[in-house]
Amino acid sequence: MSKIKVTQIKSAINRPKRQKLTLQALGLGKLNRTVEHEATPQILGMVKKIEHLVKIED
Repeated sequence: MSKIKVTQIKSAINRPKRQKLTLQALGLGKLNRTVEHEATPQILGMVKKIEHLVKIED
C-alpha cells in the first residue's frame, strides 16, 4: 500500500473540536509538522475532512 505525507499548513485555532481531534489523531498539532501514513481508506477519509488545513504529498 502506498504512503502519503501529511503536513499541517494552517492553524487549528478557531476550528471545530472535531477538526482539532482529527489533526491530533493524525499526529499533527503544530504548523509545518509532517507525518507519514499508509494510504488506507480510514486515513484518506480523515485527511479529506481537514484538507483545508493540510498539504498532502504522495
